[in-house]
Amino acid sequence: MKETNENDLSHSMVHYLLTIHKLKENRGFARVTDIARDLDLTKGSVSTMLNNLKKKGLIQEEDECKFVVLTQLGHEEVHRILSSRTLLFYFLKDFVGVDAITAEHDSCQMEHLMSPKTSEKFFNFMKTLACTCEDLDKKGQLPESFQFKTTLDLCSYSTSDEFIHHQKGDKHLQSK
Repeated sequence: MKETNENDLSHSMVHYLLTIHKLKENRGFARVTDIARDLDLTKGSVSTMLNNLKKKGLIQEEDECKFVVLTQLGHEEVHRILSSRTLLFYFLKDFVGVDAITAEHDSCQMEHLMSPKTSEKFFNFMKTLACTCEDLDKKGQLPESFQFKTTLDLCSYSTSDEFIHHQKGDKHLQSK
């Protein structure tokens, strides 16, 4: 999978990509007008940003209908961003103990800054904490000091690539 440099995408660019993804998933299409309305921006501002995203190879416009679509690279970036956001949200909420609103806000701020390598390591770290069956005491339980619980079902994924591939967002996270 080709990946963009984690510093290549601004927070604003990420919101455009997520909006295009959301509109396509919910309506079947995304137009400049829809994106502008969803992000509460002018069509001119949206057109400028879309040109930047085209130059990065993340989106394209369909010639016959002017629908904006994600390229394969754009889809990969959206799934990577959504998986990073999901991991960060549950880590902050379930492991760190912040409230869901703060976890949602902070995960949104950090999602695009996490490199793919860190995201993979972060997934493995959280999965190890949440799913480990080693170091069980005599009753078959983890020692109390080692019990980390999360409502995110990491145990059903074998690898971080599988998690990223299946990531479509999370019902607790809004795609704005």
